[in-house]
Amino acid sequence: MDESLTELGEHILGGVEDSTLGYSVEFGELTIRAQARSIARVLKFLRDDPACHFATLIDITAVDYPQRARRFDIVYHLLSMHQNQRIRVVVETDVDTAVPSVVGIYPAANWYERETFDMYGVLFSDHPDLRRILTDYGFNGYPLRKDFPLTGYVEVRYDDDEKRVVYEPVKLVQEFRSFDFASPWEGVEYLLPGDEKAEN
Repeated sequence: MDESLTELGEHILGGVEDSTLGYSVEFGELTIRAQARSIARVLKFLRDDPACHFATLIDITAVDYPQRARRFDIVYHLLSMHQNQRIRVVVETDVDTAVPSVVGIYPAANWYERETFDMYGVLFSDHPDLRRILTDYGFNGYPLRKDFPLTGYVEVRYDDDEKRVVYEPVKLVQEFRSFDFASPWEGVEYLLPGDEKAEN
């Protein structure tokens, strides 16, 4: 199986060599690394080429690597029912650089790109309606970024006194506690109830 994926990878690189950075076959899956500015050309080739025929866009998502200058990998998953194969296409981008939208090639990309924008803050140029899709309109931040706080910035609740939904800064009702994770039978330095009897 890896041989056929390697052949397919070589075929794709030959078809759009100036738009790709390479390919890899790992765990029985083919991954194409492409240049972000040429993603539309690569996906159009994958859709239209008879040896590929990846007519179905399954998903678009992102992966956040905050330590990198181009911190986001935008990941496209495609399916060829004709060839009975799947493929992954990956491009890199940063916080400020928009990736070309592929809604014109795969109409299903519309909501996937909106979701990626909503969760990660990745911009897609020429998108017909790039706005939040899962979070509220006034939501602050991007929840799937690694630097987003676990508790968020604001909380939403219904106030029974005001008879409306209110937005408030997050307030933790419990102070942070430090746990030593020691076994209660070994290594504990404090006295447990009943320990005073064991000393006699």
